Amino acid sequence: MQIGNTPRSKPYRLTFDDAVDVWLRHWRGEYQHDIAAIYGVNPGRINDVLKERVHFGSKTIAAQKSKPAA
Repeated sequence: MQIGNTPRSKPYRLTFDDAVDVWLRHWRGEYQHDIAAIYGVNPGRINDVLKERVHFGSKTIAAQKSKPAA
């Protein structure tokens, strides 16, 4: 994509692994806008993960990762 004479890269898209990390950060009490800033995305994309509109199943994987190993 190019605006004027300046080339512009595509916006970052959260991966499934990113979504798992989003859940873990959210459960630790981080705010959605802070998580979004870490990934350089709009806070709405973080909300999409937390509302399970995208990367369905990431919540389950995050829950498994957050349990201490026995």
